Amino acid sequence: MASMSNSSQDNTNTLPLEIWGGVECTVNRVGEEYFDQLEFNGHGERLSDMDLFAELGIQAIRYPVLWERVAPSGLKNADWSWSDVRLKRLQELGIRPIVGLMHHGSGARDTSLVDPEFPNKLATFAGAVAKRYPWVTHYTPINEPLTTARFSGLYGHWYPHERSEFSFARALFGQCQGVAKSMQAIRQVNPNAQLVQTDDLGKIYSTSTLAYQAEFENERRWLSFDLLCGRINYNHSMWGYLLRCGISEAELEWFLENPCPPNIIGINHYVTSDRFLDERKEVYPASSHGGNMRHEYADVEAVRVCAEGITGYKRLLLEAWERYKLPLAITEVHLGATREEQLRWFYEAWNAVQKLREENVDVRAITAWALLGSYDWNTLLTRFTGHYESGVFDLRSQRPRPTAIAKFVQNIATGQKPNHPLLDTPGWWHRQERLLYPAVSCENTGLKSLPTPLDQGEVMSSNSQFSSPVVIVGATGTLGKAFARLCEIRGITYRLLSRREMDITNPDSVDAVLAELKPWVVINAAGYVRVDDAENEPDVCLRVNTDGAKNLASACAHRNAAFLTFSSDLVFDGTVFNPYVENNAVAPLNVYGRSKALAEKGVLEVNPASLVIRTSAFFGPWDDYNFVTIALRQLSAGNTFTAAFDATVSPTYVPDLVNTSLDLLIDGESGIWHLANVGAVSWADLARLVAKRAGISISGLITLPTQELGLVAPRPSYSVLGSNRGELLPSLDFAIDRYFQEVG
Repeated sequence: MASMSNSSQDNTNTLPLEIWGGVECTVNRVGEEYFDQLEFNGHGERLSDMDLFAELGIQAIRYPVLWERVAPSGLKNADWSWSDVRLKRLQELGIRPIVGLMHHGSGARDTSLVDPEFPNKLATFAGAVAKRYPWVTHYTPINEPLTTARFSGLYGHWYPHERSEFSFARALFGQCQGVAKSMQAIRQVNPNAQLVQTDDLGKIYSTSTLAYQAEFENERRWLSFDLLCGRINYNHSMWGYLLRCGISEAELEWFLENPCPPNIIGINHYVTSDRFLDERKEVYPASSHGGNMRHEYADVEAVRVCAEGITGYKRLLLEAWERYKLPLAITEVHLGATREEQLRWFYEAWNAVQKLREENVDVRAITAWALLGSYDWNTLLTRFTGHYESGVFDLRSQRPRPTAIAKFVQNIATGQKPNHPLLDTPGWWHRQERLLYPAVSCENTGLKSLPTPLDQGEVMSSNSQFSSPVVIVGATGTLGKAFARLCEIRGITYRLLSRREMDITNPDSVDAVLAELKPWVVINAAGYVRVDDAENEPDVCLRVNTDGAKNLASACAHRNAAFLTFSSDLVFDGTVFNPYVENNAVAPLNVYGRSKALAEKGVLEVNPASLVIRTSAFFGPWDDYNFVTIALRQLSAGNTFTAAFDATVSPTYVPDLVNTSLDLLIDGESGIWHLANVGAVSWADLARLVAKRAGISISGLITLPTQELGLVAPRPSYSVLGSNRGELLPSLDFAIDRYFQEVG
């Protein structure tokens, strides 16, 4: 141990920081059903993903050769074909695999985490893997054994669905022994094979009353590493606990005789990993209530109550370094959030690593986790709902689409410092809005209420008020106001401009304002929207919608600023009965549609990097004048409401539209995109649907053909928007559910 420590310290500054990647590959079992992330994300069928990974410039990848996939029914029936092809391709690309054998799994069908034979069975599989791939140098036999033991043996989420300290300890011991025996088997083939052992090291904070419980859990979180390092002897604080949980002295002594210290300790940490314990249960929701045999208490996410915020990567890595003096890596960096928050989280991890390496802490790598995103972690993988969190790539397109994180990874992989205006603002986990409960100081166990968070920690200081802003044009419109609202929530510095502040039909006015504000992006949410009036004043409509958009696009091209403008489903004539996609020919029926079609063409001619989003029939919770809100208001008041039954559209929920538009902007996307919630419905059926959802009578609903509504401008009878670039918005039903949640 001492020689390893000295060697790692001596070499810390000579080894370049490596950038690793990782594919979310969990195969967890719930009852008799297996949930396979590689099936959900399609990587199981796409060899071409490997080339995308290589383009990132990563040196290594945490990659699955999973027991449950290769040999679920025993080695005699093993199917190595998938792994053979993938590992060979990684070799060809020069990417070093860190092979994982179990990822939150429970093993083949004939075993479980509490099976006494589990360690030997896993070791047999590990030996077979090493013999088949003798060139592989790095292994993680089991990912996060402590976390998996908690979820499977203590909380009952995953197989074998136990809920006791005894089953937790047995599952943890079995996994750690399985890791050690697997490495013994692997090293019989490759004596120099390296163990990269991962676990989540989230900390526990508490009130003074529950300090004993926090102290216990903060010591227990090291168990997987302590066992493998042979540190748990008679004098260890967890020795008695493990004995009380049914682990024998002989079993514990096995690790003293067969230590298997990691060559690299992999630290995983998430925004919600840290917890806060508080006996004042009335302050918190009932779902957070629990306890031990001594106290009842609430167990909540520390980020939602601790004034100081989360522990953070730097502090956790330093704790691990001081405890073990072994090389470290951050083995998962992922956040399920909007794009700028994902970037900020990665940036914070990268900053922590840079600072620690400057202090001679031996941090070897940082890992872009969930390269392809992940599914259903919002339910802790207990059921499949299809909830998707994008990662370095977004899978909602025909092929994995690189997001802004891909560019971030490419930059740091080539030694460039990340640079983006959105990195100037701390992530939501450092901002005051993160607090859902009265803030208390978590740095000491005294319960001291604080009016505001202290929250800066290791994050970069925020100068967001001086940052290059997003300029939003259209201060009085529904879309402009929605962009301002969501930029505020997302911590994006913005300026919302009215026509008086900038006249988009006047190039000089545009140039003057942009010269003053120096935005990194301009969003055109302004426009002439009165479709019927446009028939009588086409010049005004064209001047605002077409010339105004072109003026903004040209000015942005000149200043190297990104540009987003909006178009409409009314650029189509409705002669088809399948959803329109981006490359369908436009054929507007009215002046408004023609103004938008001309704007699309003109904008992309003067500024090909522009992002043009077609959308349709949007509704939302923050204005009183959209179709859904008006229909509900009229019908609930007992008034009549008229809607067309022969015009089919794809309604779009404004918060979804705005959030996704911002993500696409941050990703650097360009060209025409269709954004609408998935679903096709007539105006009349939309009124019926929302009224039924609200429990309102539809006796006042009058349905008519479009031609009898007295509209001046002709409309297409079918203008549903689909996409061949990616269906990024969720279903219409889900959008309507959230509309009602928001309006209360």
